[in-house]
Amino acid sequence: MAYKITDACISCGACEGECPVSCISAGDAAYVIDADACVDCGACTGACPVDAIVQG
Repeated sequence: MAYKITDACISCGACEGECPVSCISAGDAAYVIDADACVDCGACTGACPVDAIVQG
């Protein structure tokens, strides 16, 4: 199950650089994860300072 970024995202970008498959990008109001490209590694979750990334 791919990870997703919740509305708690503060758009800091910390997660983007942690993704080994580059599936995280800046969206309109928050960062977004391309669910089709996500490999469910969870590397992004530890980088998020507000715990806005969850398995979805």
